[in-house]
Amino acid sequence: MKEENDQTSHVSKRAREISPFIAMDVMETAQAMERAGEDIIHFEVGEPDFDTPDCVKEAAIRAIRDGKTHYTDSRGLWELREAIGAHYFEQYRVRVSPEQVIVTSGTSPAMFMIFSALLEPQQEVILSDPHYACYPNFIRFAQGEPVLIRVDEEDGFQYRPEEIRKEIGPRTKAIFINSPSNPTGTLLSPDRMEQLARLSPYIISDEIYHGLVYEGKEHSILEFTDRAFVLNGFSKLYAMTGWRLGYVIAPWEFIRPLQKIHQNFFISAGSVAQWAGIAALTQAQEDVKWMRAVYNERRVLMVRRLKELGFGLAVEPTGAFYVLANAKKFHPDSYKLAFDLLKNARIGVTPGIDFGAGGEGYLRLAYANSLERINQGLDRLKQYLGNGIFREIL
Repeated sequence: MKEENDQTSHVSKRAREISPFIAMDVMETAQAMERAGEDIIHFEVGEPDFDTPDCVKEAAIRAIRDGKTHYTDSRGLWELREAIGAHYFEQYRVRVSPEQVIVTSGTSPAMFMIFSALLEPQQEVILSDPHYACYPNFIRFAQGEPVLIRVDEEDGFQYRPEEIRKEIGPRTKAIFINSPSNPTGTLLSPDRMEQLARLSPYIISDEIYHGLVYEGKEHSILEFTDRAFVLNGFSKLYAMTGWRLGYVIAPWEFIRPLQKIHQNFFISAGSVAQWAGIAALTQAQEDVKWMRAVYNERRVLMVRRLKELGFGLAVEPTGAFYVLANAKKFHPDSYKLAFDLLKNARIGVTPGIDFGAGGEGYLRLAYANSLERINQGLDRLKQYLGNGIFREIL
């Protein structure tokens, strides 16, 4: 033990203390089981099972053939930034200058850049609980402090502005929102978004699941304030996870600082992916419409069957491709339950504790899988619950 402690003492404190991304731990354990010959049904990771639209792939091939394989402007191709501005005007009637956009290799670098530009040590970002697992780690890595606000299932996991108002103080720098939400699949109402916009110096809005809404309509924070950072990208809506392409829309005073951070740490996003992104925004509308319709079929199926199995869903999800199901009647420890499900039912799900203390007792299931596999997985879940295996891990 002493030797192990001596070895880890050379690792930085922030690297030692960063929490794991449990969804990835589940997936990697599942993949090891698959290599050993097991058949695992994956509900744990939010990755579209669709192929990237042909028009996007063809644009990438053309870019390669035409030699468009060099560094771009650190902020991204002008043509892509123009297309992003046009997209936001078409969808939300807000005007976004190409100069306000920085294209990144996915939204994770964009988050790193935003918090690096925004936060001094110990400054605070208000965050919902539950929340996407990685948000607090980004904030802490930038020496900031997440301030967690519990949101309730009965309220659709929406912020209550009066609860946030109590937590705002001299160190508060931003409120973070994510609508449609990961892990809950629910949307913030426009009324609450407008109230939040009045409360905070800045809003950071993760809009990566925009376009994947089945009931109601998503709203951009830019409809309510220009003191906002928008995170968005191509991974979810266009089935482009492996292309690693995202962007940030930022207030004018942050553009040059963000550009300098991007120049130093990332140089530029991949050129070929950027040309593909233009095609996604301008040519893939029919592909998106079809994928969204299929996701909705899967959503309806999963919600119905989870309710039949006795899981709690006070408010049904209407966006993204997740269901955060209340499993407290089956087991209070979501981590133990998730890994027991993987071991004994061969189903990968994400334990709610991955998303904060407010997620404990829940399981997140992603319906980015075929109807056949969803049915098969829920049949396995039904058998598992019927056998009462979960009682053995109490």
